[in-house]
Amino acid sequence: MFTITPIEGGVCAPEGFYADGVSAGLKPEGKKDLAFIYSETLCNIKAIFTKNRFQAAPIQHFKKESIESSNFVLINAKNANAMTGEKGVEDIDAILSHAKALFKEIENPVMSSTGVIGVPLPKEKILKGIESFDLLKKSPDAAAEAIMTTDSYSKQVAFKVTLQSGDSFTIGAMAKGAGMINPAMATMLCFITTDAAVDADEMGAILKECAERTFNAISVDGDTSTNDTVMLLSNGKSAIYNREAFIFALEKAMHELALKIVADGEGATKCVAFKVTGAANDEEAATAAKALTNSLLVKTALYGEDPNWGRIASTIGASGVECDPKSLTITFGNVTVYKKGEILFDEEQEAKAAKVMKKSSFSIHCDLGVAEGSFTAYGCDLGYEYVKINADYRT
Repeated sequence: MFTITPIEGGVCAPEGFYADGVSAGLKPEGKKDLAFIYSETLCNIKAIFTKNRFQAAPIQHFKKESIESSNFVLINAKNANAMTGEKGVEDIDAILSHAKALFKEIENPVMSSTGVIGVPLPKEKILKGIESFDLLKKSPDAAAEAIMTTDSYSKQVAFKVTLQSGDSFTIGAMAKGAGMINPAMATMLCFITTDAAVDADEMGAILKECAERTFNAISVDGDTSTNDTVMLLSNGKSAIYNREAFIFALEKAMHELALKIVADGEGATKCVAFKVTGAANDEEAATAAKALTNSLLVKTALYGEDPNWGRIASTIGASGVECDPKSLTITFGNVTVYKKGEILFDEEQEAKAAKVMKKSSFSIHCDLGVAEGSFTAYGCDLGYEYVKINADYRT
């Protein structure tokens, strides 16, 4: 038995962690654009990255160095340092060497970036920005703000996990993402800190498992970034660990941040859960659910608050999963519009379904009626604002 309590503090909530965000001149008007996370003791570190084959320089650097422990993560916004060749990795080496020279307590530093692809990293601005850091500053709000790009708000969570014995540990996290979201492990970054004494050998497997049901279950626009990163740092300061409680709390933190990303989708007005059940297996359920989150026709119908169930059916049929119109059931909220070959979409049901779609968040349930496979994916609508934001992204 254990209890989980939401607390303040984001990535600084666990014992021994610090963070801050400053302006290094990468964003206009003095906005914060450079952040760090620091632990006073060395952390075990595991990360999962984008499956985009053009992985950004920070990911290449992390893999090249085979980093398994660190106490310092540097994050910049506005520039992805992607498609920048060997120079991009060399710039990271220079930046992190500078950080270690300034702060002797830094060990095995890591860098992460987000922003425009195909532009050389503004190294000199970042070098100067690092000089303003105070490693013992606890400013999680500033750090979460600094990593934002087109996000309309910062995204943080923190939980205290208390075991039946009274012992406790803490998990904190921050994330960014609003567009280019279709994690395949959106543009998304997530950094998770914990003082739980997690077994280093199982951290990676746990992180990957939780990601499958959270960050790998969301989509804003179906595009997979070059920089997607989810990073878990554990300094073990609490000396407490319970595997079941840790997995539950970690997935809860990642799930809440994933939904915040979807809800903040560029120009989005709806956050929708696409629940697929009755599939041949869980993998086929995931395929169908993710197809629904990525369908432009479905997404525009969500924006127009039009319960066009035919688009739902068509997308499922095109997804390649085992399905049959005679076993399919489609429900908007609690309003069933199609059931095993019978069209229930009369004037009354249409009005009820349209009322569901006026909500800012709701579910669409598709039971394929084939077997027991199930999966829930999360998506948003697509409106005019998305086009405006991305047409002007580089400006």
